Amino acid sequence: MIDTQFPLASWFLLVSAVGFLAFYALPLLVAPLRWARWFQWEAASTPTDLTVYFGRCLGGVAVAITWVALAAAPDPEHHLIVFDLIAVACGLMTLIHVDGAVRRTQPWTETVEIGLYAVLCGASVAIRFLMLA
Repeated sequence: MIDTQFPLASWFLLVSAVGFLAFYALPLLVAPLRWARWFQWEAASTPTDLTVYFGRCLGGVAVAITWVALAAAPDPEHHLIVFDLIAVACGLMTLIHVDGAVRRTQPWTETVEIGLYAVLCGASVAIRFLMLA
């Protein structure tokens, strides 16, 4: 499962995908409002169907991205586009979370995620370019 030529890339895809799947993607897909409470969001006493729908949609997209990352882990050299996908997704999530922090519209747990997304974005870009060197 770990590519011997590019073990760092394989481990990055494997560990980040499994962690993201366990703590973000599946909980959002299955129970978005419970996930929101875990991350200190104030859930409305009567959530709308739209809120649950958007949470589950985001969870579905996150599951898809982690699925692709796990599939690419054994042979990352032939799946460089996965690193681009992770970099773009995490870069956008960094910007979204910075905006929420600046406007003070999110709980502190979301502000902490700025570092997580920035590190994942940077690591993805760095590993991709190391593989091309």
